Amino acid sequence: MKVQGQCHCGAIRYEAEVQPGSMRVCHCLDCQIMSGSAFRTNIPAPAETFRLLQGKPRHYVKTADSGAQRVTGFCEQCGTQLYATDPGTPKRYSLRVGTLAQRDQVGGPQAQIWTRRRVGWMPPFEGVDEIDGQP
Repeated sequence: MKVQGQCHCGAIRYEAEVQPGSMRVCHCLDCQIMSGSAFRTNIPAPAETFRLLQGKPRHYVKTADSGAQRVTGFCEQCGTQLYATDPGTPKRYSLRVGTLAQRDQVGGPQAQIWTRRRVGWMPPFEGVDEIDGQP
């Protein structure tokens, strides 16, 4: 499915291909802090389908406790996080579902990851697979 996304202010726009029903909810501490919420929703897109249509995201390289690095792309004007990917030559992009125009059409989450970090007041999503850490 072809999707279009953009930051809040509209300075950056992109398009990509995603598989409906492949969304994940991440409860890791980095996602909680970086999203300013209790979790973050992501959907993968193969790198060969990702294309910037307007603007250029600023990048921040975050290093996990494991030492793994992820490049996060965001709008330097409004701060909207757009995606994460691998450093170097990306194989895929992890798109932030809230930036997609088609967020209602990509289906609900298929899995929750890092559930051991889920905040205590957040109930599990009924019928959604749970993975304790990184798959």
